[in-house]
Amino acid sequence: MKIKSPKDFWAGLLFIAFGLFFLVVARNYQMGSAVRMGPAYFPTVLGGIMAVLGAIVLFQALVVQGEGLPKFSFKPLFFISLSLVLFGYLLKPLGFVLALVVLIFVCAFGGHEFKAKEVGILTIVLIIFSVLVFVKGLTLPFPLWPDFLG
Repeated sequence: MKIKSPKDFWAGLLFIAFGLFFLVVARNYQMGSAVRMGPAYFPTVLGGIMAVLGAIVLFQALVVQGEGLPKFSFKPLFFISLSLVLFGYLLKPLGFVLALVVLIFVCAFGGHEFKAKEVGILTIVLIIFSVLVFVKGLTLPFPLWPDFLG
């Protein structure tokens, strides 16, 4: 059978692989029942649903005409990974706010165009939101600023 939609084909395979992974890993835990769920219940149900959804998408890829795969670019993958590593390393010495600034600006370099004004506005909004949610709302013990700033 010919693949008519490569994008859906690979997405379906990925869904099936993740679903089967969760089903296999969850075998080592106690299942329980719908009323009294065990630790394996949620990953098993979620993995099963994901595998079935992947099979549906995979079948559609063989029947319905769709888009091809775009050219893979390593630039976004590199900059997003770099920003996450930098955030982890800089969180303690620079504080939450400055580490977020580094995270957002380095991530923005991974896009197809970089506009400093837009990234600056996005940074301010995300910092306010992140501080409100993680520091104030969830009371996570992140230092907001570096120690030398007090």
